[in-house]
Amino acid sequence: MTGPTDPNDPRPPEETGPPDPFPAFGGRPTFSPFPPLEPEPAPLAADPQPEPEPEPEAEPAVVVPLAVAPEPDPPSDWNEKADAHDLIERESRLKAMARFAFPPGPPPDDEGLAARDRRWATRVILVVTVFMAIFNAGSVPNWSRQQAPGWVTDTVRGVSEVWAAQVALLGADLPRQGVREAYEAARDAEWAGPEAAVEVAPAA
Repeated sequence: MTGPTDPNDPRPPEETGPPDPFPAFGGRPTFSPFPPLEPEPAPLAADPQPEPEPEPEAEPAVVVPLAVAPEPDPPSDWNEKADAHDLIERESRLKAMARFAFPPGPPPDDEGLAARDRRWATRVILVVTVFMAIFNAGSVPNWSRQQAPGWVTDTVRGVSEVWAAQVALLGADLPRQGVREAYEAARDAEWAGPEAAVEVAPAA
């Protein structure tokens, strides 16, 4: 007896039927080469999303009725290229009269500037000389005593001593005396030791 698997006496295809895709010698396998499909897992539940909080309703704007409507702004005449220095300043009548009565002269040249500087230096020297003659009158007699004797030094010493005496009556020599006493006190305190600083009480 022949079978479909017998190589010596095969059966025709109409008797044997369609061939097995996975032939097995010695009998049909009891298991399937294709494992059964596993059931699809149930979809995971999505995380619950928090519900958005409702936005608070905007309060309606309070409209205050105006008793009188505001006036519109006047048309602007702003000029971006304008400069404040270009404004015309009105001078007073007194300045105008002074300008016409005493017109300004031409700008000074180099010689005029030099003359102005000489006048300024002369005024400064005169002011300093008067100040020193009043508040430092005692320095001239002291200077004349240190010079060689002669008619000029004797005259300067006599005149300066009289001038210093008259100025001292007005009290103009007090600042100089105060500064000199302070200087002498500081000098004595610096060079004298602590033992020499003992004052001797005057005899009664």
